[in-house]
Order: sequence, then C-alpha cells, then structure tokens
Amino acid sequence: MEIFLDGLWDAVKDTLLVIPVLYLAYLLVSYFAHNDNEKYSKILHRTNKAGPVIGAFLGCIPQCGFSSVMSQLYSKKIITLGTLIAVFIATSDEAIPLMISQPEFIPKLLILIAIKVIYGIIVGYIIDGMIRLFSKKQQVLNEYHDKHEHIDGHDNHQTDEKNISINESTISENCENTIEHSQENTNGEENIDLIDVDCCNHKHKKSRFKCDHAHEDEHGHDHTHSHCCATNIFLDALKHTAIIIAYVFAATLIINLIRGYCGGLEPLQKFFTGNVYVQILMASLIGLIPNCAASVFLVEMFMEGVLLFPALVAGLTAGAGVGLIVLFTANYKKVGMNILITFMQYALAIVIGIITNFIPIW
Repeated sequence: MEIFLDGLWDAVKDTLLVIPVLYLAYLLVSYFAHNDNEKYSKILHRTNKAGPVIGAFLGCIPQCGFSSVMSQLYSKKIITLGTLIAVFIATSDEAIPLMISQPEFIPKLLILIAIKVIYGIIVGYIIDGMIRLFSKKQQVLNEYHDKHEHIDGHDNHQTDEKNISINESTISENCENTIEHSQENTNGEENIDLIDVDCCNHKHKKSRFKCDHAHEDEHGHDHTHSHCCATNIFLDALKHTAIIIAYVFAATLIINLIRGYCGGLEPLQKFFTGNVYVQILMASLIGLIPNCAASVFLVEMFMEGVLLFPALVAGLTAGAGVGLIVLFTANYKKVGMNILITFMQYALAIVIGIITNFIPIW
C-alpha cells in the first residue's frame, strides 16, 4: 500500500508541474486554430504546388486538428495525396507540449520537429511527382487508343452521319422544359445548385455556398450557429489541457507503480527490448492508434529512458491523431485507398526510424 501511495503522490506532483506550461501552449494553439483554420485551407487550395511544404509546417503545430482538416480536404479533392501524407508525417499530436514542459528535452524536440518536417516535405513531393508521372503516361495511352479507335471507325463515319439528324424545334422544346424544371426545383430552397441551360442543351452549374448552419428568418435576417461561430479559446485550451493531463497522470502512475513494485523499469524495457529496430516496429504500430494517448505514452517512455530516440521519431511519424479516423469517415467511398494510406504511413514511419538511427544526433 505504501508503494502505491508513493507512486500516486509522485504522479500527482509530476502532473501538477506540467499543467501551467501545457495550458499556455494549448491557449496559443487554440488561438491560431480558431482564427486561421479556414485561411490555411484556402492557401493550400490556391497553392497546390507548395502543398507539401505548407502541409508539413501546419502538421507540426501541436494537436491533431490540422490532420483532421486535411483529411476532409483530401476527401473533397482540394489537396493532393502528397500534401495529406506530409501533414500526417509532420503531426506530433501532444508530443510537443509535453516535451516543452521538460526543458532538458527541448533540444531533442527541435531535432524531432526538423526531421519530421523535412521528411514530410520530401515524401510529399515524391508522391505527388509519381502520381503526375503516372497520370501523364495514362493520358498518352488513352490518346493512343482513341486515335486507333478513330481510324477503325472512319469507314462507318458516312453511315453514322445519315443517322444523326437533329430537329431544331425538339431542341427548343427540351430547352424550355429543362429551364422550367430547374425553376420549379429552385423555388423555396436556399442551398441549391442553380442550372443555366443554353439552346444547345448544355447545362452550366453555378454553386451558391452558405454556411451549413446558416439560415434566414421570416424577416430576412441571417442567423449562424455552431461551426460558424468561434468558441471560447480559454475554455477550449482548458478542455485540451484537462484531457492530456488525465493521460499524463495515468501514464506516470503506471510507470511509477512498475518502478515501485518491480524495483525499476525492467519489465517495460524487456517489453520494448534493447533492439532499436524492434522498438521502431513496435513504436510505429503504437503510433497508428488514432488517439492522443498513443503520443503521450511514447513521449513518456522516451523521457523515462525506455524508448530510444529513433523509435520515438518512428512512432510519432506514424501517428496522425484522429486524422486517420476522419479520413475513413470522410473518404468512405474509397476504403481501399484509405487502407493503402494507412499502410503507407506505417512503412514511412519505419523508414524514417531506421534513417534516424544512422544519424549521429541522438
């Protein structure tokens, strides 16, 4: 019982020391998240060529908010796959605030961020370049097949022309009917697509965008709710701090109890083994868990000397917070692609872990 109480008291003291730094860090993050989220999305959409660079720098901002946003943008084809992977690689979730709270680990934190950002940029551009190259080859093949189909069908061209006759009065009737039908569908609706029809039966789609939660009352006044309104950043920072503090307390208590009852951290060290390559494989697998508890656990293990730095880099590279959950939810029509991205994330994490092991900086 005495060991348990000592471990509990040590966990409380260690956790209380972290709270002020964590709250200030999350307050700063909440400020930028509430004010610049939409602006960053627009920048990514307009500067597609610089997507991996911008995405990597956004991804290194604490929490997994940007990985969630980028997953949604990718599902809508607003950003490229390379940009999405760059964000996922650079995301460190809760690792940055935790390591900032322990000043002796700040140099390692700076190295960690630099490795992940540079790696995210390089991989992002490689992926986008490969996709563009494949698309060009596919386009050349399609043009080649179209050309031969055109030659083969040339003999039947004159016969086809005799069968293609268009009645102008029928076109006019179709135009009028389509316009009337479009006008009927637009009456009484706010968030709709307006359709223009010309006399060649071509439809030109115009979109009118409004906030998802915006509406007008009977007097014509606009009312916006929830996502359109900024929340209180102080409460938001307090909420995030409370959640992470709970994880930190739980992880610290477990470590203290293992140290107290087992006379040290040998069980954890045996679990992870002293082999750096095994650690990289295991840490990368833990990092894929879509929860901030994974990053908290990895950082705590590193600060306790159980986890080696290359394994920490690999685990935090694999982790994208809840970004993967959002990807599977928003991009639900392409489950195979989502699974491929997940395996790609795991493989890329292992690669950077092995590369980091050969860099004499840790």
